[in-house]
Amino acid sequence: MYDCIFCHPELEPTQNIILSNEHCWFLQLEQSQQKGIQLEGSGVIVPKIHRETAFDLTIDEWNATYILLQDVKDYLDKMYQPQGYNLGWNCGEIGGQHIFHAHFHVLPRYTDEPLAGKGIRYMFKGETNRRGNG
Repeated sequence: MYDCIFCHPELEPTQNIILSNEHCWFLQLEQSQQKGIQLEGSGVIVPKIHRETAFDLTIDEWNATYILLQDVKDYLDKMYQPQGYNLGWNCGEIGGQHIFHAHFHVLPRYTDEPLAGKGIRYMFKGETNRRGNG
């Protein structure tokens, strides 16, 4: 995958490898490093080898993701002092995946956000997400 920005992080000039291990990277866009913005401190953990979704990861990649997640939390706690986190994978087009290289979102959360206290399921439970035959 020569044009994949997760296989080749250098293809996205504002993307930085913050932490890594043998199997994966924690990537952050420069704008996510600004204090006080939406998604402050957010980033993604991606396998170094192209895998389309989380369902395609090897056991070694799952374990490496877990290990790196602990380091990422330590880093984010020190750098941004969030009061909570949302973690998640988007898998497939209908699941919201736009880059078809598996990526695990790490989203720090803060008490001064308008949606503080709202979790991942919040948007799915709303009336605007009612299915066609609901």
